Amino acid sequence: MIALSLAEIAAVVGGQTHDIPDPSVQVTAPVVRDSREVQPGSLFVAFVGERVDGHDFAAQVVEAGAVAVLASRPVGVPAIVVEDVQSALGALARHVVRRLGTTLVALTGSAGKTSTKDLIAQVLQRKAPTVFTPGSLNNEIGLPLTALTATEETKFLVLEMGARGIGHIRYLTDLTPPKIGLVLNVGTAHIGEFGGREQIAQAKGELVEALPEDGAAILNADDPLVRAMASRTKAKVILFGEADEADVRAENVRLTDSGQPSFMLRTPSGASDVTMRLYGEHHVSNALAAAAVAHELGMSAEEIATALSEAGSLSRWRMEVTERPDGVTIVNDAYNANPESMRAALRALAAMGRGRRTWAVLGKMAELGDEALAEHDAVGRLAVRLNVGKLVAVGGREASWLQLGAYNEGSWGEESVHVSDAQAAVDLLRSELRPGDVVLVKASRSVGLESVAQALLETGAEGEVAAR
Repeated sequence: MIALSLAEIAAVVGGQTHDIPDPSVQVTAPVVRDSREVQPGSLFVAFVGERVDGHDFAAQVVEAGAVAVLASRPVGVPAIVVEDVQSALGALARHVVRRLGTTLVALTGSAGKTSTKDLIAQVLQRKAPTVFTPGSLNNEIGLPLTALTATEETKFLVLEMGARGIGHIRYLTDLTPPKIGLVLNVGTAHIGEFGGREQIAQAKGELVEALPEDGAAILNADDPLVRAMASRTKAKVILFGEADEADVRAENVRLTDSGQPSFMLRTPSGASDVTMRLYGEHHVSNALAAAAVAHELGMSAEEIATALSEAGSLSRWRMEVTERPDGVTIVNDAYNANPESMRAALRALAAMGRGRRTWAVLGKMAELGDEALAEHDAVGRLAVRLNVGKLVAVGGREASWLQLGAYNEGSWGEESVHVSDAQAAVDLLRSELRPGDVVLVKASRSVGLESVAQALLETGAEGEVAAR
């Protein structure tokens, strides 16, 4: 964060100083909400959660080096007291971003946001210092905290924006106004909360509405609902995708024997070959989105292709591929799941498993509302159509729909099984896996299936486990 005095911060957020002997003392370290992340010079933000009240840690964080607490009540140590801590945090982020004048790239979409954000960051870092959202901290708290890590040296700020309703992205763009806005896709993630894909498109399009006239809207040419957002902005529009009319597109797409995408990247400035380290054809679209951002910011096709070919996965449990010493490959994609990402993961599994036995360990996809039964059934059927060796559906009602879809598609019970919980899945796999098998683990975050992947890695760890 840029250095700001406590007096300056209090003025920006409209707060009152309490128990601060010297208001000229500066915050010079990150603004944090987790007491374990406090560093000397930090500002600690005291949120009141369902189980934990940050105010209870005030004395502890000051002892650890925090210069003050941003709080909603006096806490007996140096504090800036405000009516609403979240609003104050947002106001501070808005002030810092505007003062820095860094180029802000924002992205949203129903699927692939985090993987694409990681690709954009790795490409842009080759050009200039870049700060980007860690993991999926893309909401009204995580986004300003990320923005506040930018410094005077930061040239690019890449922020992932999530939404669970109309107006959410508009709120985030008010905090951190973007110069470049990227919309990846409109799918069915959170459709139960939004009510339909048209409503999702309305919410995602708030990003392009926030762009200035001298900005750039980067839109997916292969998604009609995204492409239609061009009418909602006065900014320049850049299309990416495999469509012929896309400004940044992929040609001659194929998968390597290990399931990694390879293609010719074509941009208005030239063309260059890309072979990615990531797994699955769905990463082609993510890579094109990142390439479109980089092209707009002045990078050549050759520079972009090199960066994409060397980029890896920065966020855990997203197509995280690890090979055990016995030759079993575990694909941990358990961070989250929706119908689009589930289908993409299954196709990646099928590509990786050519000539090998494949397992799909799948669980519930949350927040699908009235579409839940049909979407789980469809994923189960797809597993059979892709010739996945065995579907292991884990959990309750939704998992039973996965297994039933597979059964009705033609597995007749031989290619699918329903187990009660993660431990039952681990027990089954431990007894049946053999060298050379490929295992995909995926479900919504609330299911916690990463424990299955971890248990399987520990089972095979006779020697050093080599992640790739």
